[in-house]
Amino acid sequence: MSSTDPDVDHALAYPEPPASPLWHRHGAKARPLTDAQKQRNCELLLLAQHKPRTHRRAEKPACSPT
Repeated sequence: MSSTDPDVDHALAYPEPPASPLWHRHGAKARPLTDAQKQRNCELLLLAQHKPRTHRRAEKPACSPT
């Protein structure tokens, strides 16, 4: 690269396209949680974080003899 080449990032040469309309929500906003719902969610989260996993995925055999 010669010293006369400008330091230009060509990926940034054009403006960013507009966001997809699917990214925007239309309609009513979700209702805020009540204090009881927040408390319940907090309790369930703490329980899930400290409880060991009790189930495992069933393992499929690598190949079945036919």
